[in-house]
Amino acid sequence: MVVKDALEPILEPCFHADSYGYRPRRSAHDALAAARQRCWHADWVLDVDIKGFFDNIDHDLLMKAVRKHTDCKWVVLYIERWLTAPVQMPDGCNHARDRGTPQGGVISPLLANLFLHYAFDMWMARKFPVLKFERYADDVVIHCYSLKQATMLRERLKERLAVCKLEMSPSKTKIVYCKDGNRTENYPVFSFDFLGYTFRPRKAHSKEGEMFLSFLPAISSKAAKAIRQRVRDWKLYLRPQTSLQEIAAWVNPIMQGWMNYYGRYYRSALYPVFAHLDFHLMKWAKLKLKRLGRSFRRTHVWMGRVRHRRPSLFVHWRFAQAR
Repeated sequence: MVVKDALEPILEPCFHADSYGYRPRRSAHDALAAARQRCWHADWVLDVDIKGFFDNIDHDLLMKAVRKHTDCKWVVLYIERWLTAPVQMPDGCNHARDRGTPQGGVISPLLANLFLHYAFDMWMARKFPVLKFERYADDVVIHCYSLKQATMLRERLKERLAVCKLEMSPSKTKIVYCKDGNRTENYPVFSFDFLGYTFRPRKAHSKEGEMFLSFLPAISSKAAKAIRQRVRDWKLYLRPQTSLQEIAAWVNPIMQGWMNYYGRYYRSALYPVFAHLDFHLMKWAKLKLKRLGRSFRRTHVWMGRVRHRRPSLFVHWRFAQAR
């Protein structure tokens, strides 16, 4: 942390405006907002995946970039030691490292940003200054104006990454058509995931109340699945001795965090997740309240009454009411 605090003020002014990951006063929501706006103005997206980025950062190239910005000997010394420190395997053997950054290291995100600043950001600024992009660590979205341009850029970027001893994932890197009501080209790929959101054509309402098709982000199916699995793992039905108030006090902070992040755009996509939590609350109620028996209908009616009497008990109830 001491090295990060010494190095970050030097590097931060140099970093590209479209680099968002692990930087002060920048967030994933900032990157999502930029991507959302730019998808409306550029018809195509190159969704880039760098294969095993953090495990394959070349040490020599990284240290060259570090030395470009500081000649402080102790900073350089400690970074070199962290990069080359062996990893102890589960069997007790030490595994030497000649590439990659320490997983979980507090300085690793800063070093990764520095590496991609030269490997990608500055290369894009030199070679393709008119193309906009959003980069959050190694998660990259580039906006293009034609399929031909996106195809050419994919090949050029593949060559560039190879020069920097990185590899573009051929299966995960894809060209996407930002299809909406005005874009009707017949292209098979029209969605991509970025920072837990899926961008794809969705129904929207104009200021006049008319419905139209727009290219918008919402919580991804992968993120929604992970949340539902987390809710199942709580096993609320095994807590019949716990009160509903106690469950709410425990669950609400976690739900609030999910809603704060995934509810920024197209919040209605979260409602199936809320319904999943309500289903598990009803399973809890059937064991807690013997009068409900095994009847799902009676349990559903009971839940509706509780929600009507205490609409603020669970934060996702308030969230759904505020739509």
